[in-house]
Parts: sequence; C-alpha cells; structure tokens
Amino acid sequence: MTTSRPRFGDAERKNAEALIGLALAEDLDDAGDLTTDAVIPPRALGAARLVARAPGVVAGLPVVGMIMERFELAEGWRPLRDDGDRVQPGDVLGELSGSFRSILTLERTALNFVQRLSGVATLTARFVAQVEGTAAGVFDTRKTTPGWRALEKYAVRCGGGRNHRIGLYDAVLVKDNHLGWLEADGVDDPIGRAIAAARAGAPRGAVVEVEVDTLDQLDSALPHKPDLVLLDNLGPEALREAVRRRDRSAPGVELEASGGVTIATIAAMARAGVDRISVGALTHSAVALDVALDVDPAT
Repeated sequence: MTTSRPRFGDAERKNAEALIGLALAEDLDDAGDLTTDAVIPPRALGAARLVARAPGVVAGLPVVGMIMERFELAEGWRPLRDDGDRVQPGDVLGELSGSFRSILTLERTALNFVQRLSGVATLTARFVAQVEGTAAGVFDTRKTTPGWRALEKYAVRCGGGRNHRIGLYDAVLVKDNHLGWLEADGVDDPIGRAIAAARAGAPRGAVVEVEVDTLDQLDSALPHKPDLVLLDNLGPEALREAVRRRDRSAPGVELEASGGVTIATIAAMARAGVDRISVGALTHSAVALDVALDVDPAT
C-alpha cells in the first residue's frame, strides 16, 4: 500500500549532499575505516540487503543511492521499494553489491538516514490515520533537526502529511511575541496592525497567518481576513466554536489548530471542523524505524 509518492527534488538532494558529506567526515575523518581496511582485502566483493525489522513507512531510499554514488557503487544499488511504501518486518527495501569494504564502510551512514527519515514518515502516517474521514490535513512545523529540514519535511510527505512554511522566508506567521511587542508599544489593535503590515511588507502572494489563543482574539482577527488563523492550545469545544464564528463572518479564512497535539487528541480536534492541524512531534519526537543491513560476503 502506498501512502504517498512525494518528489525527491533539488532541495532534498542538496540537503542530502551536504549531510552525507558531514556524516562521512565524522565517521571516517582522515584515517578511514580502520577495522574494515585491516580485516577485508581490497578486492573483496560482496552484497547486502536493506531489510525492515519493524512495520512502518519507508523514506530515504534515494539518499542510499547518493551514498552509493560517493563510493562509486551506483550500479550496485537496486531499490526494491519506493519512499512512501508501507512495509512489514522482513521486507527487503533494496539490494547493494560491489566492493565489500565500501559496503561495510557506508553501512551506518546509510542506515542512519533511512532509519531517521522512515521514523518521521511512520509517525506522520499514524497521525494521518487518526484524522481520516475529516477535512483536516496534518501539517508539520519548523521544529526540525537543525540542518535536516528539507529531508525531514520530505519524510512528512512520505507519511501522507503536508508541509507548513519551510522557513521564516516563505510565509508570514504573526505569533504572540510579535503581538506582545505591539501591545507594549501602545497599539490599540495589534492583530489588525500586524496583518496590515504583513500584507504591505511581504512579497506578493505570501501566505499571511496570525496566531491567537482566545476566541476574543479570533474575533479581532477575522474582520481583517488573514489567509489563516492559528488556534493555539484550544480544546475541541473551543475549536468548534471557532469554526462556527469563522463560518459566520469570514468563511474564506482557514483555521489551523496547534499546541500539544498527540495521537490521543488529534481525532477530536479534527472532528471540530478545522482545516489544518500542525504537529511538531512529527519531526521532533519521531523514533527511528528499525532497519538493518544484512550482508552476504559470499555473494
């Protein structure tokens, strides 16, 4: 069963190239793989299989191919699954062949990428399953591992989730600290002032979103018609009331719920009628999927 077929594009490849270089540098330094170089003859050949040890959703297989390219083994990599596929224990994700020294040396780096990204995809798929049958989409946040953002957001898409803004540069999100400064500066309508300033100062077409944490603040935001209103830490009943108020006065404004979202709480939030639910846990709390490299030096 395929959850998604996201594109592994230029942004993901650029992110992976940089991280692969860092990963190999910290693993090999200037001396290389002392154990493998001492034990395995230079001309030894071998093969290996990338195998799932737990059920989940795969992500990161193109990165394995890029690592194989670094070791001049591109022709020896054969993926047998696609990113976004659901797998069960024992499923073979891909096959590697070529220099046995290289296979052993790249093993941990390759597994680190696949395990981490598959963990994000798997957790995302669990959240997405909880909102099935509702209109709510599951979105990630900027709570990503520093340096891994493009890849982790790609993994979210592999799990059926969607991406919020990529960074501070591609959308406006007016948060409580922005509004707090305006209030302290004596602005009578800080939400209205912030939305107007964002419309005037952001690039044409940029999404403008404002965060609120009370229904009164929502009432202040809706007349100014931002693209999105982020409802932070409101319970299901308050979310239902927020949807009623939005439908009555500004039906074109999308509502996004956030704050402490868990597997246990997301379904009730989705049933409240919001359009989006943002979940920081997708990237900051994902557990690596158990994937192994089973080698066959006799091949």
